[in-house]
Amino acid sequence: MTDGAGAATPPVGSGQSERKVILASSLGTVFEWYDFYLYGLLATIISAQFFSGVNETTGFIFALAAFAAGFAVRPFGALVFGRIGDLVGRKNTFLVTMGLMGASTFLVGVLPSYATIGVAAPVLLVLLRLVQGLALGGEYGGAATYVAEHAPEGKRGLFTSFIQTTATLGLFAALLVVIATRSLLGEEVFADWGWRIPFLISVILLGVSLWIRLQLEESPVFKQMKEEGTTSKAPLTEAFGRWVNLKWVIVALVGAVAGQAVVWYTGQFYALFFLEKMLKVDGATANILIAVALALGTPFFILFGWLSDRVGRKPIILAGCALAALTYFPAFQMLTSAANPALAQAQARAPVTVIANPAACSFQFDPVGKNKFDQTACDVAKSYLAKAGIPYVSQGAANDRAAVVIGEARITISSPQGGVGPGMNAAGIPYRLTELQAALEAAGYPAKADPARINKPLVVAILFWLVLLVTMVYGPIAALLVELFPSRIRYTAMSLPYHIGNGWFGGFLPTTAFAMVAATGNIYYGLWYPVVVAVITVIAGLLFLPETFRRPIHQ
Repeated sequence: MTDGAGAATPPVGSGQSERKVILASSLGTVFEWYDFYLYGLLATIISAQFFSGVNETTGFIFALAAFAAGFAVRPFGALVFGRIGDLVGRKNTFLVTMGLMGASTFLVGVLPSYATIGVAAPVLLVLLRLVQGLALGGEYGGAATYVAEHAPEGKRGLFTSFIQTTATLGLFAALLVVIATRSLLGEEVFADWGWRIPFLISVILLGVSLWIRLQLEESPVFKQMKEEGTTSKAPLTEAFGRWVNLKWVIVALVGAVAGQAVVWYTGQFYALFFLEKMLKVDGATANILIAVALALGTPFFILFGWLSDRVGRKPIILAGCALAALTYFPAFQMLTSAANPALAQAQARAPVTVIANPAACSFQFDPVGKNKFDQTACDVAKSYLAKAGIPYVSQGAANDRAAVVIGEARITISSPQGGVGPGMNAAGIPYRLTELQAALEAAGYPAKADPARINKPLVVAILFWLVLLVTMVYGPIAALLVELFPSRIRYTAMSLPYHIGNGWFGGFLPTTAFAMVAATGNIYYGLWYPVVVAVITVIAGLLFLPETFRRPIHQ
């Protein structure tokens, strides 16, 4: 879009108030994130409801994998709806994505469990997660593009930072609904059927959000392109079939979004799972602690968005990734000491070592759910420790017996394959697991975190630090992505790297990290995943990512 002299001509304003544009776009996106993250918050319960046909550890990883399934298809949603958004407009496209998200969320709330319909239950659950993922793949790019194209020059970071708060606010809203439902019904009723209520009430939020979005007009940038006939006829080909645009898609992914994604999911989701599964903090308490940290941290999305309008997007995003890589290990170790001091003290006083022949040890995750981990002494020992949430290290041995060393105590576990014998029950499982449990208790390993001993102010402070890192990397990212690409292909081009980064690098983080923990017995080993990805982003970003905060976006 140029004037007679060839200079870019800014589009005429839409006539809508800036506040209305931000509020309507943000509220709708909050709703979609609420829908999407309900599943993640309830992963432990969903594991029991829909994956009860496999062992506990595998079931939980399956539940996380179903959670990740929604992320897996987000890039495809970005391609489908990004193309539509660049062809027919921003507004109508994100109305469709909202309807799909709301319907699939409501259906999760009425889906029969594994006990009722068997294997069809997890299959249908995954299908609904896929629909959610496709819808979310088209939502974010539309909302970010829409708000940025309404923002005045010099305020895009500030304006789009409100969209950046929506993921956290959606998670926060989901937390509040889950906490309230849990408190009203009690943990037993909530685990039985009450967990469905947060999914069911989403239909009310859907109606409100659709009504608000219907009040919006089309983006002024898109309207001007339409009037001038400069919209792209083939946005997918133009965005990804031409190196001049494709190279920036790759740079955006590796040099910004991948690191942003792992920091986001570590700070807000992995931290929650870590509290519940590794540190054995009860679900209600973990939810409240995360909710407090999110409430304290959310204003910093706006702060860093505003700051990026003054100092640039790149230094803030890369600084957040670098700080995450440097502080994750000490932060999570501090979290263990604060949330479950008995576990931290037992680890220091009486570390657990499994001594066994590596050839007799299975990877403690069975993707087909057939391995009960009861055929070798090593598997029996590691499976027991994994279910109990006890961290351990492995040490090689030459024979088929496994020994579990707990401080100075040593418990030898014979192989079940030898048949019924001394110290073994009729199924061939060693009775010495009772001795193992007694030794763990004697060493001070707790069955769960003691609520009275949780240092809640310190836990919240650590979680706040993790959320603060999230706000650094996430606050400016929408403005950066919008500014990297021309307006005729913006919806398509910015959506793909965002959803590959957040859908794949971020969405698979909980599953991958917990599989890494299950394989090693080290509760901190999964942190290597976000640390390595964050370091790669810092290096790639420093070398290749341009600064964009002074670029005009109406070209």
